Amino acid sequence: MDNKDKKTPLLVQMGIFAAILFVSQIISSLFPPTFVVPAPLIGMIILYLLLLTHVVKLSQVENLGDSLIGLISFLFIPSGIQLAGSLKLIQNEGVKDVVVTVFATIILLVVITYCGAFFIKIHRGLEKNMDKRGEQK
Repeated sequence: MDNKDKKTPLLVQMGIFAAILFVSQIISSLFPPTFVVPAPLIGMIILYLLLLTHVVKLSQVENLGDSLIGLISFLFIPSGIQLAGSLKLIQNEGVKDVVVTVFATIILLVVITYCGAFFIKIHRGLEKNMDKRGEQK
């Protein structure tokens, strides 16, 4: 069995995620209260950078990541229950809430799309630079 076939134990994967979230919480607390940056967002950026620089290999976090993605709809159920608990508010402000939610969702999807495209271009540019350096040697 070579190194590529070894699976990282689940507890180690949890430890990697916990360490990243711990560091991101510390970084998030350093921002001023007027500029709130959520710790999970910082954590995703840190994880991306660690994966990009091969400090953390995808195989070291893939199983837990896939499991968490599978649970994501279950994690949103409490929000739906809380929303259903405030039905009077929904009756009074329902149309406004739906309009704002639709526009916010569209804006979010557009921003995420452009950010994704931007990072893909950066990644391709980095790959081209590395390829050029490899050809020069």
